[in-house]
Amino acid sequence: MKSFVVLGAGTGGTTIANRMRRRLDDSWNVTVVDPDPIHLYQPALLFIPFGGRTDGAIAHHRARTLRRGIDWIQHEVEGVDPAARRVSLAGGMTLGYDLLVIATGARLRPDLTPGLPQAMARGEAYDFYTLPGAKGLARALDRFKGGRLVLNVVEMPIKCPVAPLEFLFLADDFLRRRGLREKTELVYATPLDAAFTRPVAAERLGHMLEDRGIRVETSFSTGEVDADHRTLRSYDEREVPYDLLVSIPTHGGASFLEGTPLGNELAFVPTDRATLQVKGAAGAFALGDATDVPASKAGSVAHFQAEVLEENLVRAVRGDEPLPLFDGHANCFVESGGGKAMMIDFNYDVEPLPGHLGPFPLLRESRINHLGKLAFRPVYWNALLPGRPLPLPHAVLERRDTA
Repeated sequence: MKSFVVLGAGTGGTTIANRMRRRLDDSWNVTVVDPDPIHLYQPALLFIPFGGRTDGAIAHHRARTLRRGIDWIQHEVEGVDPAARRVSLAGGMTLGYDLLVIATGARLRPDLTPGLPQAMARGEAYDFYTLPGAKGLARALDRFKGGRLVLNVVEMPIKCPVAPLEFLFLADDFLRRRGLREKTELVYATPLDAAFTRPVAAERLGHMLEDRGIRVETSFSTGEVDADHRTLRSYDEREVPYDLLVSIPTHGGASFLEGTPLGNELAFVPTDRATLQVKGAAGAFALGDATDVPASKAGSVAHFQAEVLEENLVRAVRGDEPLPLFDGHANCFVESGGGKAMMIDFNYDVEPLPGHLGPFPLLRESRINHLGKLAFRPVYWNALLPGRPLPLPHAVLERRDTA
């Protein structure tokens, strides 16, 4: 019996496991390793600080998300030996594999920023990339009566690069509805030299921030958080005071990848950007937030990567070489407040362009984009995770409508 093993059961890991269980015959075991019993719909976390739902609509038990015929092992991974094709698990258990996919995602590392854990412990700083953080921030915003609200991205890369901007747009709308906007200064402290990484989108999003009176502190490389004086301090000694800090901490890969050839300095997996093969590890591939490819760490990217990876895994089963099929495709709805959103669509080489993606206008705020973002939740649970076909080819240029 041959063994296909997936480490991590987030968006990417669950999708590829479900797809491959359908493609592989009964001579293959399909095993998923993930210690967390709950699968969380992470896009919903953005809305929780502003009163969004926290019920079962955004969280399902892991067993509900995996197809019949997939073995789920609820253990921590302790290491991977690519030469022996063996995975070590907590408790001394080991798994051999013929094909491996590393989809262990990204984890928040507030501990890498001096003073940030203390500020969080005091209730002066929160994240919204975790369920407890988003719930705590909701309570803090409910108590907020004005002052300086600062959103700080400590370091790139991060999950969902547009989420910090979305938070600011929604915070602006939230505070206006509460009559607190004139009493509040909104500040975006980012390590980037513009509002976003892509020049076309950065210009459009920068204008949107300016129109809403949100101050942008660019090229801000956070060195520490002075919790006693409620101040962010950069490595070049600039200071940004805050009354309430919303932090996007440094992200890193899984802890078992640290200090190994399978992890870079932040423990992300060195991955071929086109084939999704793990560099220097035969029979191993990676996808989603776990990789070091220069694409957005976003759910849409994991979906497009899964389509490419499915083909390359099937080729690997046949003994064929993988194909360089992944072009860095990403698309994102960008919530902008007032029941509207913008959409951007791009890849490694193509800038976000105007036009339409189906009914959704690109680089333009609209009501239908907002509704599209809200409607994606049932699509996620019922189509994307189960690995059913979606009408979005993985390569960006296959279906761009710029009319």
